[in-house]
Amino acid sequence: MLAKDVMTREVCTVTPDTAVAAIARTLLDRHISAMPVIDAKGKLCGMVSEGDLLRRTEIGTERRRSWWLDALSENRDLAHDYVKSHGLRAKDVMTPRVVTVDEDADLAKVATVLERNRIKRVPVMSGGKLVGIISRANLLQALAAAGTPKAKAPADDRALREAVLKAFKAQTWTPDLTVNPTVQDGRVSLYGLVASEDERRALCVAAEEVAGAGKVDDRLTVSTALRAMV
Repeated sequence: MLAKDVMTREVCTVTPDTAVAAIARTLLDRHISAMPVIDAKGKLCGMVSEGDLLRRTEIGTERRRSWWLDALSENRDLAHDYVKSHGLRAKDVMTPRVVTVDEDADLAKVATVLERNRIKRVPVMSGGKLVGIISRANLLQALAAAGTPKAKAPADDRALREAVLKAFKAQTWTPDLTVNPTVQDGRVSLYGLVASEDERRALCVAAEEVAGAGKVDDRLTVSTALRAMV
């Protein structure tokens, strides 16, 4: 799926001159954490979020430094903090450098952008214009709609075992020649040595993911010797 398949198309925006109090009310009323700032020409010029409104003089949360830290800080930093806490309009408090994604970006890229930049939502662009916004919630909605993938089960126990082995070999983290799956009446059992609990769980998940695999019996052993080799 692509960004345009799951994004919210009706985006709530503000202008550079929108009052800070109005921005706060809109965020609360719409149950959102951030909004794009759009200028008179329709250009995306910033994002204003809950985080941009945390340090405000009206509620006594403006950043306060000790006198010696003020003396060490550059004037531009002090001036920036002052504007953030005292500015009255969106253009004063917004984050001007906006991370965006193209409408044809796949969801893997969207997830990477959200994760890497530690943000909850990202504007979606097409031809330099804002066409939507995609949030973590949109990704969760896509996951819920996708459900559990269904595939044709292997024909017999031997085929199922081969499919499990193939699934293991496809991963770079799987241990070499230390795990042996057995299959009896569609029930997969895993025997062998692994280096960590994470590796144990990953192998079980990989086996469960194979079409036709019923309950997986975890008979793996975490080896301190293997852990020392990793």
